Amino acid sequence: MVLCFSCSANGRLTWILALLLMMTRVHGQPTSGFISLDCGYRNNTPYNDSSIEGIQYQSDAGFVEGGLTHQISSVFMADAASESETTLRSFPDGSRNCYTLPSTPGKKFLVRAMFTYGDYDGLNRSMDGSLFLFGLHIGVNFWDTVNLTNWDPSIIVWKEVLTVAPGDSVSVCLVNFGSGTPFVSSLELRPLLDAMYPFVNTSVSVGQFGRFRFGNVTDFITRYPVDPYDRFWAASSFPYNTYPWTNVDTSKQVEILPGDDYFNVPMAIFQKATTLDTNYSIMSLDMAKGQNLDPESVRLLPIFHFAEISDNNPNRSFDIYNANDLLHRGFSPSRLQANSLYDSGQFLYNGDAIYTLNKTRSSILPPLINALEVYSLVWMENFTTEPEDVSYMKEVKKNYNLARTNWNGDPCSPREYSWEGLTCDYSKRNQNPRIVAVDLSTSGLKGGLVITFMNMASLENLDLSHNNLTGPIPDYQIKSLKVLDLSYNQLDGPIPNSILQRSQAGLLDLRLEGNPVCSKVKDTYCSNNKKKTTSTMAIAVIVPVVLVSLLVVMCILWKLCWKGKSGDSENYAMYEEETPLHIDIRRFTYAELKHITNDFHSIVGKGGFGTVYHGTMENGDEVAVKVLMETSIVESTDFLPEVQTLSKVHHKNLVTLQGYCQNKKCLALVYDFMHRGNLQQLLREGDDYSLNWEQRLHIALDSAQGLEYLHESCTPSIVHRDVKTANILLDKNLVGIIADFGLSRAFNDAHTHISTVAAGTLGYLDPEYHATFQLTIKTDVYSFGIVLLEIITGKPPILMDPHTYHLPNWVRQKIAKGSIQDIVDKRLLDQNDPSSLQGVVDLAMKCVESAAIDRPSMTEVVSRLKVLLPTTLSEKQYASASSTKSMNDEMRRQFHLLISGEGNDESSSSSRMTELIPLSGR
Repeated sequence: MVLCFSCSANGRLTWILALLLMMTRVHGQPTSGFISLDCGYRNNTPYNDSSIEGIQYQSDAGFVEGGLTHQISSVFMADAASESETTLRSFPDGSRNCYTLPSTPGKKFLVRAMFTYGDYDGLNRSMDGSLFLFGLHIGVNFWDTVNLTNWDPSIIVWKEVLTVAPGDSVSVCLVNFGSGTPFVSSLELRPLLDAMYPFVNTSVSVGQFGRFRFGNVTDFITRYPVDPYDRFWAASSFPYNTYPWTNVDTSKQVEILPGDDYFNVPMAIFQKATTLDTNYSIMSLDMAKGQNLDPESVRLLPIFHFAEISDNNPNRSFDIYNANDLLHRGFSPSRLQANSLYDSGQFLYNGDAIYTLNKTRSSILPPLINALEVYSLVWMENFTTEPEDVSYMKEVKKNYNLARTNWNGDPCSPREYSWEGLTCDYSKRNQNPRIVAVDLSTSGLKGGLVITFMNMASLENLDLSHNNLTGPIPDYQIKSLKVLDLSYNQLDGPIPNSILQRSQAGLLDLRLEGNPVCSKVKDTYCSNNKKKTTSTMAIAVIVPVVLVSLLVVMCILWKLCWKGKSGDSENYAMYEEETPLHIDIRRFTYAELKHITNDFHSIVGKGGFGTVYHGTMENGDEVAVKVLMETSIVESTDFLPEVQTLSKVHHKNLVTLQGYCQNKKCLALVYDFMHRGNLQQLLREGDDYSLNWEQRLHIALDSAQGLEYLHESCTPSIVHRDVKTANILLDKNLVGIIADFGLSRAFNDAHTHISTVAAGTLGYLDPEYHATFQLTIKTDVYSFGIVLLEIITGKPPILMDPHTYHLPNWVRQKIAKGSIQDIVDKRLLDQNDPSSLQGVVDLAMKCVESAAIDRPSMTEVVSRLKVLLPTTLSEKQYASASSTKSMNDEMRRQFHLLISGEGNDESSSSSRMTELIPLSGR
């Protein structure tokens, strides 16, 4: 038997405002080394937050330059769980704005940033439907994205990273992506022991993907003082008292062996655990990726924490898997002794983290777990600017009171955010970049010329021209400087010998024209002849280059135009394949397709195969011509399977193939034209015309009958492999017709499955097929279940609400929180028949069972849909959804954010996998 605990985490977990209200209160002095900034707090007096006593907050004013301070909207002020949540600092100016937190070089820290929008600007940015996101950098490296698109403005988002301080400070930067003004509500820094998290070093930081404790825990979040490092441990929120979950705890001491200080998990966490009833043998911990994570690139490191706290001397051992990869074999937790398992430095490519604890054959008891941490890899691949150069540039900035908006953070790194006016040398690999040129011309500089510039050992070019610098020129001991442009200032006094000597020796290009010091000096550095000569030479070089470039561009344009014109008259007949396909349907020539489509004039759709054009046959019948042009012909793996499949199948709910074109430069398929487009368009873009409930069920039945024909009536059986709403076409009478057979596969009754690489569309793909590569007709059933859920909800298979959800999980959660009516497409209003709706939802959820054996056949689906088709809807009685209001209000009151349990009433079935979704967030 298998039991699954699933949680959704968008890169890092987001918790509820109540996470602060439900903390264990503590009294005492602020912890040594803790830095807690209330961003936007305008009072200089530190305070103890009333909901988190013992941790002292202070204003962020001394840690950041620029930004605007705000309070959240008064609408949300009363519900704020802590003082630090009520204020924030926004950064409307500049592409990057950085906080600088004092640290110790080489010391490990936990850095946490929290964000509560609270509609502070009155623009309702998080709920207006547009993108609202910005970036975070830890030092000079990308850390994470803060995505508040379609986000409840009262909800806290938080991000956390474990990192090593590169110097005497750690910087946290907010990066403007152009999709909303960056802001931050609070910023926290917590020192860690040097031995903790040994995989964290100067080259590798880690972002928190999830951190959970198990067992019967009363607080949603466990933090300081239980955890002296103030880590947030979320309580896994599945129903503890529901069979077959079993919680165990002990008041006895759990020993942590001397020297084992890698993680320092609090003893209170080891004293509680979760296991299963002895009839169950597999526990699955499923953490779905978030919308900001690319499953192809995200790399995760799980850390499992165990302590055997059951009575007596149990026999318990289990294997631990990441998806199908064995991580730890035959592990047995030690009696009243802490064990932490991880593979040092073994970050796994797995955006959908699924960790399975499987009972071994020799074990008497099922798996047990106390806590789990999962971290994502943050490469510290960018080097900071040479510290001395940084220090000198900060002195320059302070001395001249330079307020350039992009002079924030590291001067050279990362390259795309380097300071305006600086040129940096990145040529020395694995070394800090150096500043080699500074251009502050026409920057309004006033006062004396500071010697700071000359202390920069790699500086080669300094341009301070056209400012208002006054006084003498200091006696610089110049070493690396090759160009010094001080022209058009107010400098007077003698020119130091050290500078004159280098100039006269040809080692320094000195420019002083336009200064009082040149009133008595007529040397070359006080004239502009050099610049005139340089300008003349530049013109002499640039003009010919520009002319030649223009000629080249004109030649290219002429060739392109000629090719475009000649292409129209190209004889495609010479490219016709001599050997036709041996199928009994019409073969079109390319010339015929041009005539049918009026020279490919009207485009009605585009897809991965190519472009679809509207056409009219000789007899007036309308057709759709799907064309794969020459640029992709070598990759046309879908063409032959689709032609061969559609030439053999004939059913009213399967698209009719009129013919094909087999040309070396053009492949095409000719279908009956579908006037109403596809189901996806009507479900998602149907504001002007919305399908009613009965129409939707008829389309579902049509589609199911088409799939039933493929599975049951074709010999051999055919699996479509890409069932989705975009591939269900609708004729003028709204009859549903299955299309796009490019991925279809056939197999004999003698075979139970085909072993093939998983293919299909994200969100519709059968998880069992994806995991085993074993294709069966039940793969189509799973995809059809997703289609049914789309028909009911009007939502896509992957959605943000505002979190990233797979549609079946979203449906389960909504139903668990309230009424089934909460999932219905709002455009249906009161059209749907409650009994019909309930039956279709039940059918859809059976179709999307994780195990193929638990799904119905398409014959059973067709039979059930026929029964569920409503009679005259006006005669039906509708259940009111108002009875769920008190339940929803209570849920909001208790959680206030997004910690939610998601259960499956069929958990008593021993053959089914139970999905329980305790956490969702980003």
